[in-house]
Amino acid sequence: MDNTHRFTGKAEIYTKARPCYAPEFIRWLFDELGFRKGQVVADIGCGPGNLAEALVKKGCTVYGVEPNEDMRNEGEGNLAAYDRFISVRATAEHTGLADKSVDWVTVGQAFHWFDPVAFKNECQRILKVPEKIVLVWNVRIDDNAQVRETASVFGKFCPEFKGFGGGLAHIQDRIAAFFNHSFAARRFRHDLICDKDKFIERSLSGSYALQEEDPQYPLYVAALEALFEKYAVGRLITIPNETIAYYTGA
Repeated sequence: MDNTHRFTGKAEIYTKARPCYAPEFIRWLFDELGFRKGQVVADIGCGPGNLAEALVKKGCTVYGVEPNEDMRNEGEGNLAAYDRFISVRATAEHTGLADKSVDWVTVGQAFHWFDPVAFKNECQRILKVPEKIVLVWNVRIDDNAQVRETASVFGKFCPEFKGFGGGLAHIQDRIAAFFNHSFAARRFRHDLICDKDKFIERSLSGSYALQEEDPQYPLYVAALEALFEKYAVGRLITIPNETIAYYTGA
C-alpha cells in the first residue's frame, strides 16, 4: 500500500482518539531547544494538526504538509481559526516549500512512513539551518503487562501491526542514520487516561487496525473490550505512555 493512503477513512477516528503531545515536550521546545515565537515551522505529515496547533498557539507560523486528503481536511478544519496555519498538499519528500524558507522541521508520529534519504534531502533544501529537525512520537511504554497484552491482541488480529509508534524500536538504525549518528533523545512521561469508548477508539485509530468490513472485526473489538475490563479501575484505564523526541545533538 502507498503510505500516503494508510489513513484514508480513518482521519475522523484518528482525530478523536489520538492524544496531543506531553505539555512538558512543548515547553522544552521553546524553553531549551530554541523554538521562538514568530519562527516558521514545516510540520511534515501534519495529519489532523495535533503538533501544528500547539506550535501555532506559541506564536509560530506553521506549514502543515500532509499528502492524505482525509487527514489534511481534518487538519484544515481543526485549525481553521488560526491565520498562522497554512495547509500544504504535498509529501515529505517533495514539500513544494521554497528553498531555505523554514526555521524548523517537525515530524509527529510520521517519520516511519517516509523515504528517509529523500526526506533528509528535502529538509536540507527547505531549512535555513540544516540541523533544526525534531522527530517526535507518542508511544506506549512496553515494560508493562497491560501494554504487552494490548500488543498481543493487535498482533493476533492485525497483520500490519509492527509495534507501537510504527515499530519505533525497529527503526532506531534509520533514525540514527538520518541524523548521521549524532543525535539525542528526550522522553516525557505522558500517561493516557481513557474511558472504554476512548480506549476502543484509540485502538481503532492505528494504520494497522481492522476496519468494520473485516470478518475478524467483531472478535478484535471484543478482545479489546475484555482487555479494558481486565485493567480498568473505576471505569477508566491508564495507558502507560511517553512522548519521545529525537533531535540533532552529541
